[in-house]
Amino acid sequence: MAKQTSGQASQSQKTSESKKTAKKTAKKTEHVLEQTPKSLLIGTGMTLLGGAMWGMNSTVAKLLMRDYQLDPVWLSCVRALFASLIFLVGSAITTPQKLAGAVKDVKSYPKYLVTTLICVLLVQVSYLMTIDWTNSGTATVLQTLNLVFVLTWVCLRVKRLPLKHELVGVLLAFAGTFLIATGGNFASLSLPWQGLAWGLIDAVSTAAMSILPVVLMLKWGNMTVNGITFLMSGLILCPFAQPWANIPALDARGVLLLLYTIVCGTFLAFWLYMAGVMRVGAVRATMLGTSEPVMATISAVAWTDAVFEPTDLVGFVMILIMVFLVR
Repeated sequence: MAKQTSGQASQSQKTSESKKTAKKTAKKTEHVLEQTPKSLLIGTGMTLLGGAMWGMNSTVAKLLMRDYQLDPVWLSCVRALFASLIFLVGSAITTPQKLAGAVKDVKSYPKYLVTTLICVLLVQVSYLMTIDWTNSGTATVLQTLNLVFVLTWVCLRVKRLPLKHELVGVLLAFAGTFLIATGGNFASLSLPWQGLAWGLIDAVSTAAMSILPVVLMLKWGNMTVNGITFLMSGLILCPFAQPWANIPALDARGVLLLLYTIVCGTFLAFWLYMAGVMRVGAVRATMLGTSEPVMATISAVAWTDAVFEPTDLVGFVMILIMVFLVR
């Protein structure tokens, strides 16, 4: 009887330990670095800034394509190649051992390729195809569905229901983005089935961007993984873009715009956003990333002939409330 009681106690202890291990594992699926108030604050700032730089980059890219007739594939290829060089040089200076280890880790090459195809190439191609079949407002709204996919993935992985503040945050972020992208006009949404399909692919691939690279980055670092994946992306696009044969004529303004899209819109934006993901988790980061349409609207009004609408302000307020809710 004593042996049976002892065995039950031992089994109970093992069950308790396994539950603790499961909880620790679950936490790691949402964020990598330890969550302290300071870490959350830094991560929130990095994610917001990364999203804002993407938003400004959308306006810069439009200016380059409109005023200098840059081909979107050429621009994607060039920004990926040059951004990869900055990432790799930064990695070589700050974490040379991790860079060397990542290059020697041949077993991880398939993971690099999958991350490149889904999180770099497919994100860009699917977004452009969605715009082609619909319009920029519809594409932005469909892309924001990545909030739902990320939250669903985390809840399934951690085996829990969505928290109240997460649900409210998702609704605020989606509603705010909808108002900014469409002016609250449902009639402006264009949804042929091809556009809907590409939009959903874009949402899934954008959601994957907050999930897939995290394990690799935990092992080899943010700059190293981004450097490798952007280099692979640029090389894959080279046969189609042929950047050496289609060099556009750029004046000083054009060069500055191109430098912005490489340094700020790609290198800094991706580095900051992924650094934020590592600190605040995929769900928070995806919601905070809706700073992108906010800054896209502000920069479009400032630099182009876009007009600021009252619905934009309402959308801004919704996203601002969401930021304070999830920080």
